[in-house]
Amino acid sequence: MKKEQTTNIDETLKKLEAVKEWFDRQSEPNIEEGLKKVEEASLLVSEGRKRLAEIENRFEEIKKTMEREKI
Repeated sequence: MKKEQTTNIDETLKKLEAVKEWFDRQSEPNIEEGLKKVEEASLLVSEGRKRLAEIENRFEEIKKTMEREKI
């Protein structure tokens, strides 16, 4: 059975930074490439949000466990 790959927040942020830097380096607009970069960034943001929600849920589970066990 193939394990689903989990999005790494740090890697996602680095990729988003790379997209931002690409735009910063452009002296002339490249509409086609810019569209590709915006699409890439949109996917990265979506994946990042999903992962952050997973992390938040995990923290809530840990908090509930600690409260139940009076830790």
